[in-house]
Amino acid sequence: MSVPIALPTKARVRRKVKDKAMAGVVGAAFLLAAIPLISLLWTVTVRGLARWDAEFFTFSMRGVVGPGGGVVHALVGTLLITLAASVMSVPLGLMTAIYLVEYGSGAFARTIRFLVDVMTGIPSIVAGLAAYALFSLILGPGTRSGFAGAVALTIIMTPVVVRSTEEMLALVPLDLREASYALGVPKFRTITKVVLPTAFSGIVSGIVLGISRIVGETAPLLLVAGFTDAMNYNLFDKRMASLPVYIYGQWANKGVDAAAYDQRAWAAALLLIVVVVTLHLTARGIVRLARRTAV
Repeated sequence: MSVPIALPTKARVRRKVKDKAMAGVVGAAFLLAAIPLISLLWTVTVRGLARWDAEFFTFSMRGVVGPGGGVVHALVGTLLITLAASVMSVPLGLMTAIYLVEYGSGAFARTIRFLVDVMTGIPSIVAGLAAYALFSLILGPGTRSGFAGAVALTIIMTPVVVRSTEEMLALVPLDLREASYALGVPKFRTITKVVLPTAFSGIVSGIVLGISRIVGETAPLLLVAGFTDAMNYNLFDKRMASLPVYIYGQWANKGVDAAAYDQRAWAAALLLIVVVVTLHLTARGIVRLARRTAV
């Protein structure tokens, strides 16, 4: 039976000093990184809350050139465009990731992975230009609509969903697949009944990450969805406002009362942050609920 050898007193002291020193360095680095974030949140909250009133959430900017007005048309536009982009990109991203992990091999799969990596790194303005060129060829030059904006955001979101889902599926133990195959379960049912439920929490997190990636995009929506001061519920007809473009418009195109435009811009920025935080909290709630149901 081996007896643990006690370290000399000086060695133990040196270890404790190094451990505390490294803990202090890590803590200081965390605080240093948190300062800009806390400052940003504090500034946006203080300046944004000044216009968080009933009018801001119930009125559009139709006919407003000074104080007053609201953001409801941009909020509705953001929700509709993001929902449409998610409906298109999530199934496409999931199926692509399933193919790469479960079926793909050879040059074709490597080509798809390469294209996904390239799409992940392209600037958002390129996605907007691609959507603009597509709809200009089909419907004519200068065509702008909420659906065109959703297509541009789909180009941005799809590779994020593919990469995150692929990583989560790859983490599922091979033993689970082999156990299912040993019971005579076909591969497709193994994927739907074993692999996907096992990786569910990671897949949901990846989807939320993709939505968070696109919900604040400005350049592609400015190109293909445009800007309007009025409410528009139709994704396929005319321009549609969005929160990022609304913020840019209020900040860049100030009217007779510059302070009023600044207040609306800060209030909309705070609202955009709240939307992103709500998405993350919703995803965490879904993951926890799924884990409790599984248990």
